[in-house]
Amino acid sequence: MNILHLDSSITGDNSASRALSAAIVRELTDADPTATVAYRDLVAQPLDHLTLPGFGSAASTEALAEFKAADIVVIGAPMYNFTIPTQLKAWIDRVLIAGETFRYTESGPQGLAGDKTVIVALARGGLYGEGTPQRSIEHAERYLCDALAFIGITEPQFVIAEGLALGDEARAEALAAAHAAVRRIGAACPVG
Repeated sequence: MNILHLDSSITGDNSASRALSAAIVRELTDADPTATVAYRDLVAQPLDHLTLPGFGSAASTEALAEFKAADIVVIGAPMYNFTIPTQLKAWIDRVLIAGETFRYTESGPQGLAGDKTVIVALARGGLYGEGTPQRSIEHAERYLCDALAFIGITEPQFVIAEGLALGDEARAEALAAAHAAVRRIGAACPVG
């Protein structure tokens, strides 16, 4: 099993999404000790924002190759200003490539990466889940679902910690629930 682990939070060691994505990778590698992990910190080593001269650059080609080689992609994604960090969007721009991860057909676009499992560790300061008053302005989870579905990954798994900025008790409860979800992912992972 080849795992690609991506982190996109700017808050370093204080990041809930980084802690959760690392916990997911630990669960996966504990379940399959032969798994290999490629790690990309999109903040420490950011990809440039997409430009025509940079399209097809070595960095772009490498990011696409890492994605294509992965069986499982684990994404640490905080929600900033209602959506994903620009560093993660720059990576997505390198992966959603016509002829590589999707193709256009007479009946519309067709995803070519449906064989991959994607697990997203999503951290949100407020409450933006289903049934909350703020749901309509949540564009991180929904954007990732749409972008992944476009390339054929129609059932990404999300481990969500939300309400992290609503006080110590709310943060602790949200992180405990998210870590319980991480353990369930590990328990469901086939061994070897």
